[in-house]
Amino acid sequence: MAKIVFGAGTSHTPMLLASDETLQRFVETDRNIKHRDKEGHPVTYGDLLEKADPKLAHMVAPKDLVARQNVARDAAKHLRQAVAAAKLDALIVLGDDQNESYLEDCRPAFAIYYGETIRNANVQHTTYSHFPDWYIKNRAAFFEQEKPRDYPVDAKLALHLLNALTEAEFDLAASKCLREGEGEGHATAYVHRHVLDSEHPVPMVPIFLNTYFEPNRPWPKRCYRLGQAIKRAVESFPGSARVGILASGGLSHFLVDEELDRAILKALADKDAGFLQSLPWNKLHAGSSEILNWVGIAGALEQLDLNWFEYVPGYRTPAGTGTGLSFATWS
Repeated sequence: MAKIVFGAGTSHTPMLLASDETLQRFVETDRNIKHRDKEGHPVTYGDLLEKADPKLAHMVAPKDLVARQNVARDAAKHLRQAVAAAKLDALIVLGDDQNESYLEDCRPAFAIYYGETIRNANVQHTTYSHFPDWYIKNRAAFFEQEKPRDYPVDAKLALHLLNALTEAEFDLAASKCLREGEGEGHATAYVHRHVLDSEHPVPMVPIFLNTYFEPNRPWPKRCYRLGQAIKRAVESFPGSARVGILASGGLSHFLVDEELDRAILKALADKDAGFLQSLPWNKLHAGSSEILNWVGIAGALEQLDLNWFEYVPGYRTPAGTGTGLSFATWS
């Protein structure tokens, strides 16, 4: 039978793609975006700055920004090497969609892509006119720049998952193609461009979770049970494929919440399903909602142990905004 033999989680923030010089400029965008405090209440950048620990001003000095970024860069490299060393036949990726493949006309809670290939292109990701040029250029590193590229999908496994998960009473959307001329969303694009071997990419099965947008966001318990169902479905797939599963995105952002991030990583290491399934909903808004992708793979990895992780509190402004940069592997 096929089997999940490897798991991984990785942040996918544009911050990870930034140069040393660009790191210092995120304050320009963070001043203008919508924020929530650690309890999920809407706040402004000014509100956060007013209540921030004064020590943060020193932590975001250029040399400290670069030092933390180098730790994250090393962790991203380690994760790439671990994925390659796992010698997978297929990689299931749980990631969110942010008005990329799924829009307000029809936004599913869960969706599986089962086409033979999926295109990486920067076409629909260039409409960020309200952001400065440096940010647009930085974010473009998610995507192919010279020309679009079609990456392989394990369509047989994807179709099997669709059938098996439907039988397990999960109501799924099924996508066989993208809109004409458009490319994949950032969650899978980051994995293609910055995790997998560019010369011989492992065939992927993209599974999308609507972590961001009301009113049909799935709750933590449902995401965990989805992961459990994915494991059972993989094990009913004919053959002896070595399958991996990866969470793309997270942890806390756009306000770094170290306490929450470290508690989640501990729960993942301890296999504390109860904690993960009962995460407070008020803390899972905006970027922090991507934590649900990690909850999902935890359900699929109950039989494996978390054998490595790196956590970098990615503060980038004196207000404490940034990302909990997180990387982990299971085997």
